[in-house]
Amino acid sequence: MKGRLIYLMGPSGSGKDSLIEAARTPLLALGCEVARRIITRSAQALGEDAIPVSREEFERRQRAGEFALCWSAHGLDYAIPASIDQWLENGRDVLVNGSRGHLAQALERYPALLPILLTVKDDVLRERLLRRGRESLSEIDARLKRNEMFMSDDAVYIHRLDNSGDLATTVIQLLDLLRLSARPDQT
Repeated sequence: MKGRLIYLMGPSGSGKDSLIEAARTPLLALGCEVARRIITRSAQALGEDAIPVSREEFERRQRAGEFALCWSAHGLDYAIPASIDQWLENGRDVLVNGSRGHLAQALERYPALLPILLTVKDDVLRERLLRRGRESLSEIDARLKRNEMFMSDDAVYIHRLDNSGDLATTVIQLLDLLRLSARPDQT
């Protein structure tokens, strides 16, 4: 593929959706499309620019081969549409909101992907999750514990961006990372 897949990961509450939305226009200026995820969750509960579908519709689309990547987490099904392959083939970079637990499978399909982990200090993450109000205290503690385990995984080189502070700073860091890691024919 001529473009590259930018695989953004991070714990729930790290600000992935906020970062993607804040960076959308400058990403497009860099030749980077932003893929919309397909999620088995109601449109009212999404909180991100995603496509809500029923579980039955998700399974139908999966059987029809409409997904480039798909996974299940926290009782929901997620997918990245196969249409990203056309963008990549046309030389466009594509940013996806991926899953940390699905990184190995994503690397199998897209070996040249750029993995980016959005990190947040535990106290900031706890506060964001509490403010969001989707999980119980025990579920929040489990998410924080899972986050610690993933942070120590160095099997794949993962670029880390700290989103504990100002979102505008994180946007600048993301754009700088993409410029610095671009292939020579993309600069």
